[in-house]
Amino acid sequence: MDAKVTLSFDQEVIKSAKAFAEKNNISLSRLTEFLYRQLISKDYQSMESLPISDWVNAVAEGQAEYHTKPKKISKSDYYERK
Repeated sequence: MDAKVTLSFDQEVIKSAKAFAEKNNISLSRLTEFLYRQLISKDYQSMESLPISDWVNAVAEGQAEYHTKPKKISKSDYYERK
């Protein structure tokens, strides 16, 4: 069963990814699903340990940037750090 999800990407990344998907006769949704399946197929411990294959690099332009949200800390941890 498919589930819908909303994601935000850099416009140029989406443009290149759509072109790549079209060239390979696959939808952008299925390409994204394929990439996620690759991610969850192994027990990766960090972003740095993910193998980036050549064809993924062909879709991206420049160095990959990872935007993460800061970890939430408890109130007691917050005050201990001050």
